[in-house]
Amino acid sequence: MAIKNVSVRIEQNMLDKLHVVADYEGRSANSQINILIRECVEQYEAKYGEIKIDLR
Repeated sequence: MAIKNVSVRIEQNMLDKLHVVADYEGRSANSQINILIRECVEQYEAKYGEIKIDLR
């Protein structure tokens, strides 16, 4: 699976808080964001079903 880059605009205060949470969990901010995205998708799929992606 290819790894893609995404730019995100985030308020400084929220970014600082993200770093605190990531440090507490022993992760980088990037890893913490990936986990949050994964959890969000899992919750969505649990509620609405699997998201089908056409990988032609």
